[in-house]
Amino acid sequence: MSRLIPASERIIRARALIQQARDLPVPAGFGKYDLSYIAQVKALLQQARDLVKFIPNTPSASPEIKNEVNKIFQEADQANKDILH
Repeated sequence: MSRLIPASERIIRARALIQQARDLPVPAGFGKYDLSYIAQVKALLQQARDLVKFIPNTPSASPEIKNEVNKIFQEADQANKDILH
C-alpha cells in the first residue's frame, strides 16, 4: 500500500511540476511548435493538476487549502498559455 501524501506536500509538488514545465528548454527545430515539447509541457501540467484535484473533496480540507488548490489550477492554466501560446 502506498503512503498517503499530505495536502500541503501535494501543493508543493504541484508547484514544482509547474515550474519544471516553465523551465523546459525550447527545442531548436520547430521551437515551441515541436510536438514532443508540447506533449512534455502538457504532461507536466496535467500531473500538477492530478496531484491536487481531489483535495477539495476531502473532509479535512480547510478553506485555505481549497484556495491554494484553486490557485494551482489557475497557475497551470496560465503556464499553459505563457508557454505554448
